[in-house]
Amino acid sequence: MPINRPAATALAAVLCLLTTACGGSSGQGDETDGQDSEAAASKAGYPVTLDNCGREETFEKAPSRVVVMNGASVAEVSTLLALGLQDRIVANQQSYGMSEVPGRAAAVKALPTGDIKLNDAYDIPREAMFGLRPDLVLSLTSYGFDQKNGFATRGQLSEIGANSYVSPQGCDDEPSEMTLDDSYRLLRDMGKIFNVGDRAEKLIAASEKNIATVAEKVEGEKRPEVMVLFSHMTMGANEFSSVVSNGIVNDILARAGAVNAFADASRTTFADLSKEKVAAADVDAVVVIAYHDPNPAAYAEKLLKEFPQWPAARNNTYVTLSDSMYLGPSNDLAVEKIATTLHPDAF
Repeated sequence: MPINRPAATALAAVLCLLTTACGGSSGQGDETDGQDSEAAASKAGYPVTLDNCGREETFEKAPSRVVVMNGASVAEVSTLLALGLQDRIVANQQSYGMSEVPGRAAAVKALPTGDIKLNDAYDIPREAMFGLRPDLVLSLTSYGFDQKNGFATRGQLSEIGANSYVSPQGCDDEPSEMTLDDSYRLLRDMGKIFNVGDRAEKLIAASEKNIATVAEKVEGEKRPEVMVLFSHMTMGANEFSSVVSNGIVNDILARAGAVNAFADASRTTFADLSKEKVAAADVDAVVVIAYHDPNPAAYAEKLLKEFPQWPAARNNTYVTLSDSMYLGPSNDLAVEKIATTLHPDAF
């Protein structure tokens, strides 16, 4: 999840997302049975060249030693799992501890970590990265390749034979313009890199179909004003500094028949709000995004008691989510849960 720096250092182990199905359990047997044909297809599908943040990355074959940097995200690891590529991961630092996708949190937890001692930014330092001998390193934003923070640069990784990839809208380290299309782009890019484009397109088609079905049902309904924030998280000077103002959440809310109550509070992804400003808003519903929080509902209920003047408090309207509210392959689950909560009569 994109976060303002240097807040990332104090909080880097925070935010992330995931998929439409537990890709780890499906398709593995088929891959084994069709090993020869897949090898032939793999050879025919390369080289593959992507323009990533203005940098050309060329893949001569499918990566087999993938390192997934923390970046306060689970978008990348979830996408790989959704595509059935968990066996390519040699070190993963991403985790939310929970997911809307059954089995996803356990699948993430089961991945190797590389036994790395993380640096002060809660991520993989340069020398440890080299020791992992990666052939592909994934980072949510360009921050993960910043030499000033002790990370291996993209150029240094190239020198040891490793490709690198920054996720959509992460080039400038402030993905406030992110939409659902960026989740699909991440899937498509990984599909191209690993020569599993057909799997990526199936996931995208299923997600688009689910979202379109929900959007059709709530079309014409009054759009509630929704506050989206992370539970038990402080990212700025004020008490409410983890309120999401821009980014993919706004696209998710729109498809679910809602609007962000604090969309104008900041130009960046997060707004840093005083309690007074929060109290003055008309909040019809609250979406709490949980990161390693075993009881996000308790946080939501406490928040509603704190602001009894909100319509959300009077109607006890809230939704708790985790990985599906951010970049990744399970955004349709967030759209559906929000829509069914806010517009129950439409379903």
